[in-house]
Amino acid sequence: MHQGQAETDIIIIGAGPVGLFAVFEAGLLKLRCHLIDVLPQAGGQLTEIYPKKPIYDIPGYPSVLAGDLVQNLLQQIAPFKPEFSLGHRAESVERCEDGRWKVSTDRGLELLAPVIFIAGGLGCFEPRKPPLDNIGLYEDKGIEYFVRDPEIFRNKRVVIAGGGDSALDWTIYLAEVASELVLIHRRTEFRGALDSVEKVQHLAESGRIRLITNAQVTGLHGENHLEGLDVLHDTDGSFRIDTDYFVPLFGLTPKLGPIGDWGLGVDSNAVKVNTFDYATDVPGIFAIGDINTYPGKLKLILCGFHEATLACQSAFKIVHPDKKLSFKYTTVTGIEGMPS
Repeated sequence: MHQGQAETDIIIIGAGPVGLFAVFEAGLLKLRCHLIDVLPQAGGQLTEIYPKKPIYDIPGYPSVLAGDLVQNLLQQIAPFKPEFSLGHRAESVERCEDGRWKVSTDRGLELLAPVIFIAGGLGCFEPRKPPLDNIGLYEDKGIEYFVRDPEIFRNKRVVIAGGGDSALDWTIYLAEVASELVLIHRRTEFRGALDSVEKVQHLAESGRIRLITNAQVTGLHGENHLEGLDVLHDTDGSFRIDTDYFVPLFGLTPKLGPIGDWGLGVDSNAVKVNTFDYATDVPGIFAIGDINTYPGKLKLILCGFHEATLACQSAFKIVHPDKKLSFKYTTVTGIEGMPS
C-alpha cells in the first residue's frame, strides 16, 4: 500500500524483530496491526545489515541466523494477516477529532488507529552516502541506496559499491538481472559471509560480473540521469565506467528522525517510557525495543519481546475500553491458522 488512507487497531512504526513480535502478541488479543518501515523489507537491522550473523540469546535457539529469525517471526505472525507499508517513512502524527491517531508517511499514506507502537530500533535508518559533491542530483535518477525493486535493474548496466553482506548478496542476485554488473570495493578483503565472497569471486572469474577492488568511486556524470562514474584505483589510476545505475551499499546510520519532533519525552536519541507497559508520556503511544529508554534498559531483542507483550495488554484496553481482558496461555487456546 503506497498511498491513500487505511484504518487499523495498532500502527507499528518499525518492522524489525520487536515490531514483528508485537503483531503476534496483538494477534492473540484479536487486534489488527499495520507496520510502517523505511526499509524495503521487514527485519530492520537483522535483514539489512547482518542477515548472516548468528544470534545466541534468543530463548530456545542455541544459535539462529538473523535473517532466519526474521523469517520465523514472519511465519509466526502470518495467521494474523498484518498489513505492511515498506519503503515508507513515518513523517507526522496528529490526534484526530475522534481520538484516534493519524500517521502520515512520505509517500502519501495516512494510517488511522487508536494506538501507536514506536518500534523503530535505533531510529530511522538513513543510508551512508559516499562523499560525492553532486550525488544529490542523481538520487532517484540512477542512484539507489536500497534495492527496493530488483526489476528496475533488468537488462541495465549496474555498478554496486561496498564490501559487506548487502553488497555481496545483491551482487549475486543482480548478476542474473542486469545486463552488465560491476562490484567496486575499496579493499581486497570483504566483510561479508565467506560463502557469499566465494560466490562473487566465482562470478568474476567466470566473466559474469566485473570485480574491482582497491578502488573507489570519485565522480558522477550525466545530464538528466546518471550516465557514468569515475573510479580511482590504488595502482591503475582513474578511469570511467558507463552505467545506468549506481548502488552504493555502505551501511546505514540510525537517527531518531521525525519521531524526535512528535512531542515525546526524549533522552539521548531514545524515547522515554514507563516500565509498567512501556507507554510514552503521550496517551496511546508506546515505544518498544531499542528506541526506548528507562532505568535499567538493556538493548536486547528478548527485552523488546517482553516490552511488546506488556504494551499489547494496555493497547487492548485502549482499543476496547468496554471489554474485559482475560489472560490465557496459548497452550490452552492455541493459535487460529497454525497447526496444533
